[in-house]
Amino acid sequence: MKYRQLTKEQFEALHEEFALFLASQKIDAKEWKALKVEKPQVAEEEMNIFSDVVWDDVLTKTEFIEHYSKSSINLFKCKQTLIERIMVKTSNTTIDFLTKDGIEWLSANAGDASLEFFYAHKKYDKERNIELFDLIEKGSMMSKGHLYTSIAEILKK
Repeated sequence: MKYRQLTKEQFEALHEEFALFLASQKIDAKEWKALKVEKPQVAEEEMNIFSDVVWDDVLTKTEFIEHYSKSSINLFKCKQTLIERIMVKTSNTTIDFLTKDGIEWLSANAGDASLEFFYAHKKYDKERNIELFDLIEKGSMMSKGHLYTSIAEILKK
C-alpha cells in the first residue's frame, strides 16, 4: 500500500465511487458481501487499492498545504517538481496561531516586530505525492492557498 487505507467515514462518503470502482473490478454488491465474509484479505486488498487511487487523485490536485502551531505557521505551495515554504513565526507569547484570534491578529499586524518571515524552496526528496501525504499525516491540511498568497505578496515572492 502506497499511503494508508481510507477511514470508515471516508469510505462512507465515497460509497458511490467505491461501488463504481468495484464494478470496474467486475465485483457487484452481492459478490462484495460474499468476498468480505469468505475472503476478507481479498476484500481488504480491494479497499487498499481504492484508497491509494483516491489519495493519488487528491494529492495530485493539491496545490497548497498549511501547518499551524501556537507560535508558527508553515505554508506550502506544492508545485510539480519543487515545494515552496513560507514560515511565519512570532516571539509574542500571547499570540496563538491555533485560534481564529491569532490569525486575525496576524492579518492586522503583519508588520509587527515580533513576527519573522522565512521563505525557502526545495526539490522533492521523494515522490511529490508521498511527501505531501507525509505532511498531511503529520498534521498539515490542504488549503486553497489564500494565506500563502497573501503572505507571499507581502514578501514579494
